Amino acid sequence: MELLEALNACNDVKIYSVEDEEFSSFGRIIKGYDFEELETYMNLTSQIPEDGNVYVASVEEMESEPVAEQIAASFYGGMPIQIGYCNGRNTTYNGFEYHKGSEINIAITDFMLVLGHNYDICHNTYDVSQATVFFVPKGTAIEMYQTTLHLSPLRVTDEGFKDIVILPRGTNTPLSQAEKQAKQQTGDEEAILLLQRNKWVIAHPDREPLMKQGAHGGVTGENKELFYPKEKVM
Repeated sequence: MELLEALNACNDVKIYSVEDEEFSSFGRIIKGYDFEELETYMNLTSQIPEDGNVYVASVEEMESEPVAEQIAASFYGGMPIQIGYCNGRNTTYNGFEYHKGSEINIAITDFMLVLGHNYDICHNTYDVSQATVFFVPKGTAIEMYQTTLHLSPLRVTDEGFKDIVILPRGTNTPLSQAEKQAKQQTGDEEAILLLQRNKWVIAHPDREPLMKQGAHGGVTGENKELFYPKEKVM
């Protein structure tokens, strides 16, 4: 865990590992599934953009692998799923999202995640100081519970990060016109956070791309940047 120690030396917030007990209220490490073919696809085919992040919700090639059927049948209890990825170079908190249904992340590279609990959102406001940072080692598969606030990973090297993302099918896709109208007509304050299908988002007002998409700017506090060692740590 030399890299984790180096990350803690670079930052003024505590960074835990997903192997630590502190992760238990946010999710768990998943074992018992063979993700090798998905990892091979990511290593050979997916690219890290030169700037920013790229998110692809559904990749047919990965969804055709035998493990996809196993995950849908066992992990999601027979519900349809989508397998995609998020690659990029993010270094700041930016905001948070949550889904109604767990999310699986498979770390193709090392990266960090900034996590919170959606039950700490109060009247569509969330204090970023309540969030916790976790290091996810390369090759680790984790479940993030549906109560876990998260967003894209944060890189720990100049090269950026690669992350497989598995979710209930349809998540992170555009709302239909009827769904938008239903959102506007409800008196439930949570509906303000609904940005896409099965995607509730609360953003830091400084995060311009999210705000332009229509995200609610309810994250208060510093939009912190996390740093990493510039010399490679083995």
